[in-house]
Amino acid sequence: MSELEIRPERYDSSAAQGLVVAALAELATRYGGAGDETPVAPTEFAPPSGEFLVAYLDGVPAGCAGWRSHGDSGEIAELKRLFVASTARGRGIARSLLAAVEGSAREYGRLRLILECGDRQPEAIALYQRSGYERIADFGFYRDEPDVLSFGRSL
Repeated sequence: MSELEIRPERYDSSAAQGLVVAALAELATRYGGAGDETPVAPTEFAPPSGEFLVAYLDGVPAGCAGWRSHGDSGEIAELKRLFVASTARGRGIARSLLAAVEGSAREYGRLRLILECGDRQPEAIALYQRSGYERIADFGFYRDEPDVLSFGRSL
């Protein structure tokens, strides 16, 4: 049986960056370009304004996800970089990471989690819908792109 551990990491740590690079490469394959050109600074994922989590499967980095504050109210968090390595998929890691991000955002007083996703990510869309996320008005870097889908959920 495999052991899953999810723990906070600095966004610019080697484990986190290895997974982020893999996530962006996969998005580039699906959408072209750099994969996701949304401006992201490592400091955005430092508590209390955000947090970045890495999932380890049997001690090996297998997935990541983070949240950063959105807007000025202090109530909304934005999910970023939810990704599971292809070798670790099908084991519930994405759902575990999503739950951990929701819990972390809630701990820091966030009441809602929002996210942007592209229409060429059916696995992610299905996860969000199964997890209670509903379509919301497009809000972020890609809000004017025809293939963007935005979701949100109260925590």
